[in-house]
Amino acid sequence: MMLIKKGAEADIYLTDWYGRKAVRKVRKPKNYRNRLLDESIRKKRTLREAEMLSLAKRAGVTTPLIYFVDPKNTEIIMQYIKGNLVRDILAKNLKLSRNMGIYTAKLHKNNLVHGDLTTSNFILYDSKLVLIDFGLSFYSDRIEDKAVDIRLIKEIMSSAHASIFKRAFDLFIKGYESVLGPSVTSKMLKKVTEIEKRGRYARVV
Repeated sequence: MMLIKKGAEADIYLTDWYGRKAVRKVRKPKNYRNRLLDESIRKKRTLREAEMLSLAKRAGVTTPLIYFVDPKNTEIIMQYIKGNLVRDILAKNLKLSRNMGIYTAKLHKNNLVHGDLTTSNFILYDSKLVLIDFGLSFYSDRIEDKAVDIRLIKEIMSSAHASIFKRAFDLFIKGYESVLGPSVTSKMLKKVTEIEKRGRYARVV
């Protein structure tokens, strides 16, 4: 077993699952929390992440297959996705932006919020887009929660992909609109702008 990513909430390992390469995600104890409370939180988040991965798949979004969930040890073993992070290939493959927008709209249509929508959490695998890391995902029908997803991907595109930002984000929105229609998309973008203004005012203060 090999550690491939050390996160604030969980560690990610590359492991073997009955002869297949797999990813083992383990939520770490937080010593600053009461032990029983910490165990309860980690268990709930582990179960919620597994559920969200399944719900996203049902909504038409390609996600890693889940092999095993262990609530007691707060870990999930899932399919290892060997491919290219969209973060690294977006400039050469702009059409992926539209597909990301389609995936996001499919989640939102089913009241699923990813919570960490970045180009590092999309992988191109075998000519198919895969969305990973549902550790911060949750269920919500609030337009504000969904708008935060879009604001984050917009922020990531404008900073990490500045040279192609306008084209990439326009394609993302076109993909989103193709699923949810112009009316919903317009309301969502207005909410995104509102959130951005709030953030700017907060920084000035």
